[in-house]
Amino acid sequence: MLLADFTAGDFAYVALGAFLIAVGATLAYVFVRLGGTLARATKFIARTETEAMPVIRKAGGTLDRVNSQLDKADVVTTSAVDAVVAADKIVRAVSSAVTVPIQKLTGLVAGLRFGASSLKTHHDVGEAVRTGKEAAARREQDLADELRRAGGV
Repeated sequence: MLLADFTAGDFAYVALGAFLIAVGATLAYVFVRLGGTLARATKFIARTETEAMPVIRKAGGTLDRVNSQLDKADVVTTSAVDAVVAADKIVRAVSSAVTVPIQKLTGLVAGLRFGASSLKTHHDVGEAVRTGKEAAARREQDLADELRRAGGV
């Protein structure tokens, strides 16, 4: 083939051939690099799996032990709550049993004090008794109101 017989179509075929060779070489290079990257990724994943699995197993064992201890703590706290509820019932029972006598006693003391003061001031026994009864009733009512506000009885 002579240079004079070389046409534009022949040049296009030569250029296309050169382009395809360049594309093929570039793709070959990219695939070789991609293969190396995939090989490194595979080694990394295998190494990570080898190193991570014991840690994951230890963490799983630790979580199992923690859950076991939490179950024990749940039993303890349930028992503590039951004990507090029982103590609350006892305190309420004792409080309600003691409240009425305490109210009467504070009323009696207030009545005696006011009655004695009235007797000393007015020298009238009837007035002193009436003043004492009023003071006793007032003190009992005041104590009942204080207990109610405090959430007692």
